[in-house]
Amino acid sequence: MSKSPFRRMIDAPDFWRLWWVGLIIATVRWVETVAVGVVVYQRTDSAFLVAMMTMLRVLPMGLFGVFLGALAERVDRRRMLFVVVLLMAGISAVLAMLNAAGWLEIWHLALASFINGCGWCTDNPVRRVMIGDAVGREKMSLAMSLDVGANNASRMIGPVVGGILLAGAGLQGVLFLSTLMYCAALAIVLTIRARAAHAAETRPVLARIAEGLVFARSDKRIRGVLIVTVIYNVFAWPFTSMIPVIGRDRLHLGPEGVGLLATMDGIGAFAGALVLALWLTPKWYGRAFVGGVLCYMLTVVIFALAQSPALAGAALILTGLGGAGFGTMQATLVYLASPPEMRSRILGVLTVCIGIGPLGFLWLGWLADHIGSHNATALTGALGLLAMAGTWHWWKEI
Repeated sequence: MSKSPFRRMIDAPDFWRLWWVGLIIATVRWVETVAVGVVVYQRTDSAFLVAMMTMLRVLPMGLFGVFLGALAERVDRRRMLFVVVLLMAGISAVLAMLNAAGWLEIWHLALASFINGCGWCTDNPVRRVMIGDAVGREKMSLAMSLDVGANNASRMIGPVVGGILLAGAGLQGVLFLSTLMYCAALAIVLTIRARAAHAAETRPVLARIAEGLVFARSDKRIRGVLIVTVIYNVFAWPFTSMIPVIGRDRLHLGPEGVGLLATMDGIGAFAGALVLALWLTPKWYGRAFVGGVLCYMLTVVIFALAQSPALAGAALILTGLGGAGFGTMQATLVYLASPPEMRSRILGVLTVCIGIGPLGFLWLGWLADHIGSHNATALTGALGLLAMAGTWHWWKEI
């Protein structure tokens, strides 16, 4: 009788420590995303500025992802992970103190979003490479399914907690909780035992980056994954920044309702990740990846045009299912196709492709201020489907 996914990972305690760190950080990210989105919209009444807050969390991926990928091969990843989590804990603590003193401004939230985004862009080349080292190639897909499942669970928990806490305790309660959760993640990082060997090469960082870029371009499977990733992050993912705006303006929901609506995407994604962990086989990796993106974009359009909270929530559950296929297979396909000595670099390139997302946030935020958030979201999702059709030749071999 085959073991359950959890039983098959029982001999990898470091995986579970890294899993918990990822779950905590992702939960804080969603708590803050919903809370900050609502607060910024209440203070400015600008959908563009709401989109910019999320965009600033993504921007460092495009700016620094490839450099961090190369750096991660030269340093102790456990130490790097600790420094990153410590930085994010410090940012939340500073924001809490500014808010308590009545000095918190929109630009403080913007700067904090950018700094926390710098921490986020280390996830693929640092924490997820550590996961691969902890479990081995054979269990990497399973490990990613469980890790993405944790991320998606955070999308169920985080928005609801953020909405309820914001309504009951204000932004101060949100920031206090964020600080405590980051401190818990720090404690877990200290228990990680593995010390992965890092590269002893002394070649310049730029030369190592160039080598990684050449390899990524020459491998058809990796190239296809990177192209689809760019399309997803320009035309699909930015819609999440519009959930608070559409929830308030089109569906007439309060903070608790917006949080509940946003969690629907996480429910679908968690269910999808669980299904993938239980039944996905290697021959279906590419189909789950591409099919997930197509499903995501189609249901984004449905969500944007929905006029009732029930239909909008159902559409978000389906976006979550599609996002699970994309999110689980994205890092898995790149990890498995990359040579061991280049994995951090190639995953750094993947992080850069994710970092193209700010273009989508800028476009969507600008368009939302001109034609309305729901119209802008529907149009952007439709353009994403057209972009997938136009690039079929490059991703068909994934």
